[in-house]
Amino acid sequence: MTQPTLGLILAGGLARRMGGGDKALIEIGGRTILDRVLETVTPQCVGIILNANGDPSRFARFGLPIVPDDIPDFAGPLAGILAGLDWAAIHRPEIAWAVSVPGDCPFLPADLVERLHAARRAAGTPLACAKSGDWRHPVAGLWPVALRADLRRALVDEDLHKIEVWTRRHGIAIAEWPDRPVDPFFNVNTPEDRALADDIAMQQRDVQSA
Repeated sequence: MTQPTLGLILAGGLARRMGGGDKALIEIGGRTILDRVLETVTPQCVGIILNANGDPSRFARFGLPIVPDDIPDFAGPLAGILAGLDWAAIHRPEIAWAVSVPGDCPFLPADLVERLHAARRAAGTPLACAKSGDWRHPVAGLWPVALRADLRRALVDEDLHKIEVWTRRHGIAIAEWPDRPVDPFFNVNTPEDRALADDIAMQQRDVQSA
């Protein structure tokens, strides 16, 4: 049985390759990526929070707790993960696990949380992340709240920002998905990615309505 897990959507990046703005609010097939992420991830989790910096009102319609980084200068996804783990420890202390997902992935798998937990149990490690095809996705990962103090030390005292360097210290399991016909961890980084994601969404809609 999958342990109760908090969902953490990471939307704190700068979206430089998209010309700025919030990638999570980009529309794919007529719906924002964030709407799509929530539809998939919410049933897998006991609660959802959104890591985002700046004015939280732009996400008001989603009704989510907005958790900004407390490490300055856009310190990367580890800062967002730490913010989520700290929030969980304070507001949901009964939850021992958080799963992070990027806010720019419109086609996430419906079995993400279950399979991440299964992978880390099988490997005997405290951490797990996703892989599709030849690519690991360290931001799509499972994190024990108990490691938040160690993560803060790494970020603040060591200035360490590479996810895979930190996770290697503790041990990380890999849960694998196929990347065909659609990579479930396809992320929208560029206008070209957005156009391709739109095409995929339209194809999926056609299949579902057939």
